[in-house]
Amino acid sequence: MVIGICVFFLWRLSILGKPSYQQPRTSLVEHPFWIMRRHPTVHTLDRLSGAHMKTYRQPGNSRSYFTTEDQVKFLRFPARYRQITNVPEYHYDDIREDDIVIDIGANIGAFAIRAARRSRHVVAVEPVTCDLLLENVRLNGVEVRVVCGALGDGNPAQVRWDEQEVRVPTFPLRDIIAIAGGCDFLKCDCEGAEWMIDPGDLAGIRRIEMELHLPPICGQPDPLLLDYISRHYDFTLDRVPCHEPLGLMGYLHACRKDRC
Repeated sequence: MVIGICVFFLWRLSILGKPSYQQPRTSLVEHPFWIMRRHPTVHTLDRLSGAHMKTYRQPGNSRSYFTTEDQVKFLRFPARYRQITNVPEYHYDDIREDDIVIDIGANIGAFAIRAARRSRHVVAVEPVTCDLLLENVRLNGVEVRVVCGALGDGNPAQVRWDEQEVRVPTFPLRDIIAIAGGCDFLKCDCEGAEWMIDPGDLAGIRRIEMELHLPPICGQPDPLLLDYISRHYDFTLDRVPCHEPLGLMGYLHACRKDRC
């Protein structure tokens, strides 16, 4: 039934181009998600457009890295999981210098490192690729506080990313916000765990950039969360290809009505 409600809703929303945040008021629980076939932001480090390889030297150790066109460095590291190095689907030009930014599902740092160029208060939460994330943060010389864990209900959980699976602590969003000392800008890409967010935990967050998922990637969406965002935020939702034929997702760009 929830999916049926979502199908009616996505049809009504304008979803192409940059978000204006001045969309006609509509309900997020009425938006249909399209079936998508390929994730546009996943790059192997060997095929990065405009990237070049250098050597990262520490005492007694040498490691190679890539530098992207916008001068973000990523270690060259063979792994059993995808390493995301570019995030064009997220809009973050409006991050303010004094914003507290939380990046949930930080992967190896593509968003968090770029956000740290705009704000000195960035917290990155990552369950699987945490070690490599820490290395990339150090390599780029930015201030990012890294939390090795996942969004969840507070109980330890098994988290899988491609062929890598780990057991990690989980934290409700309110606990992550407490760790960060607040939240003005939330980026969230956590493979369906977004539906575990208590809607009230979004109070005070000015901007949301969130990847939304539907079955079979995850369980059913939470209509209470969608309704809360619809009532309190101006938003757009981009429908773009994802990494699995059966995956369903969209990118939410939302700005709180009383703070934009």
